[in-house]
Amino acid sequence: MLDSKSTTGLIERPGQPRVIPRSEHGISRAQISEHALEVLRRLRQQQFQAHLVGGGVRDLLLGREPKDFDVVTDATPEQVRQVFRNCRLIGRRFRLAHVYFGREIVEVATFRGSGADEEADGARQIRNGMIVRDNLYGTIEEDALRRDFTINALYYDIADRSLIDYAGGFDDLRAGLLRLIGDPEKRYREDPVRMLRAVRFACKLGFNIEPGAERPLFKLGSLLRHVPGARLFDELIKLFHSGYAVAAFEKLRHYGLFGYLFPATESCLATEDRGFPITFVNLGLANTDQRIAEDKPVTPAFLYAILLWEPVRRRWDSLMTDGLGAQEAIQEAIAELNPREQTSILIPKRITLPMREIWSLQPRFFERTGKRVHRLLAHPRFRAAYDFLLLRAAAGEADGELAEWWTRFQEASAPERERMTEVKVQRRGRGRRRPRAAEHA
Repeated sequence: MLDSKSTTGLIERPGQPRVIPRSEHGISRAQISEHALEVLRRLRQQQFQAHLVGGGVRDLLLGREPKDFDVVTDATPEQVRQVFRNCRLIGRRFRLAHVYFGREIVEVATFRGSGADEEADGARQIRNGMIVRDNLYGTIEEDALRRDFTINALYYDIADRSLIDYAGGFDDLRAGLLRLIGDPEKRYREDPVRMLRAVRFACKLGFNIEPGAERPLFKLGSLLRHVPGARLFDELIKLFHSGYAVAAFEKLRHYGLFGYLFPATESCLATEDRGFPITFVNLGLANTDQRIAEDKPVTPAFLYAILLWEPVRRRWDSLMTDGLGAQEAIQEAIAELNPREQTSILIPKRITLPMREIWSLQPRFFERTGKRVHRLLAHPRFRAAYDFLLLRAAAGEADGELAEWWTRFQEASAPERERMTEVKVQRRGRGRRRPRAAEHA
């Protein structure tokens, strides 16, 4: 199958592929999206090579339902666009074709090349070991070895329904092993996001990371600082919104990666607060996993409110200790802690604005009388802020009785709500009236 492996199992150069016939794998064409099959058929009709590859093939082999199907071909993106009128070309770092079928998108990529002598023409650009542009095209053999993990380098051929395996991914899949193709440290340096992908696949699939691919994770975390913040944002949503956020959080901290993504939060997590370990992030991520398991909505704003809360909370407590009121203190704490100092991730304004609202509403839960209660209940961020309060109470940092009161208030009838929010006016006794001058003193 392979021409050569090093003593650590690294693939050094392509050899003859292993062809796995339909009788030896479990993929049926009935499991594949009709639109993906249509893309494959039409490309082949135009005399192009075309295969399914990547996560869709991997998930089918594991008995999972793929979220999408990716196609790879020897047609250039421009040639793909000529075949499909419902096609749009995207990306600068990696040029891709998206073929639209209503709400479904079939992503089509051209075989990536591995030649170094053509890099000067700008098709591939490498800076400090990191690939910043890679539109150098090649053969299917080269494409296989340009992929990150062996389990993502399995090609499905619709012609005879076989699998083509250049990297040993079929055996690694059966062994539950996550192995990088090529030298792990070099591959991580080419694209540091691969470290996050290693964590994501290990958590998602329950696989072990091959020791050679695992060791660099402990020492290369600083490379994440050089990844565009917008790309990190997208990758973190995949990591924490796929139902295994707690496991991902624990692995990120185990490898020392979390601190490069959320340095201010990690600094807080590294210490105890009043002698107790900080559990809020774990509880918040566990809640996220539970909601996803129950098919309930989750939002990036709530996720980042959880991940960035601890430094905000500490500053809030500090300002109140210095004498500021709760509402003024939370506003100042939010204003002081610049997101760029808390995280290297570029969080869009559409996320930071509701995130900050969730935080700023926390002191308003202290008010339980009069019209302010009803105004808070009508606030568009009330539900998210209330859920956040419940997590804080569960972690022991907010008053459990306060959270219980707000739960009861929402469930109460209108007359009960009026009684719960009634302003208690302390009546003055019938004693002797004080002198007028004293009243205004």
